[in-house]
Amino acid sequence: MNYPNKIKKEYHRNINYANRGMDLENIINEANLYYLEKDIALIYKKPTPIGVVKVSYENNKQVINKAYFATQSTLDYNGLYKGKYIEFDAKNTESKTSFPLNNIHPHQIKHIRNVIRHGGIVFLIIGMNNMFYLLNGPDLINFIDSNQRKSIPYEFIQKNAYLLEYNYNKGINYLTYVDLIGGFNNERK
Repeated sequence: MNYPNKIKKEYHRNINYANRGMDLENIINEANLYYLEKDIALIYKKPTPIGVVKVSYENNKQVINKAYFATQSTLDYNGLYKGKYIEFDAKNTESKTSFPLNNIHPHQIKHIRNVIRHGGIVFLIIGMNNMFYLLNGPDLINFIDSNQRKSIPYEFIQKNAYLLEYNYNKGINYLTYVDLIGGFNNERK
């Protein structure tokens, strides 16, 4: 940037890839807070189940010094919407051409199958190519069962998933598409 008197300033943004999924999770958390405040849905981020081994006390607060993952976590979010159970996971990929299936753990795929079998609504919200997509659980499972691929091509996501738009006040309004996949609307994209 050029300022008067020929002073030049350059700004460099430090990029930290340690928590790539956090931006997506923050956007989803914004939407969930909006849904809660407007009494539209009850959807919460599930905490990771941990077992505490060692605790210390600092400034009258308990601090966990040593812990382990107690059980495998299922999906990131769950709740109720229009009387139906919904559960979903937030996934990001840096790949521009495909979504690696190893981003979904085998126990998560099994859990997605169980939610479908019991009549719940289950899906992934995928961050890819600076966009967000909602991929319905049955479409994901159908792809896995009918392909030997280790990734989902971007073309498949563009064709079969719903493109989610970001709204400054609401985050990403994914419930619009839950209405469609959950049978609350008869419209199709």
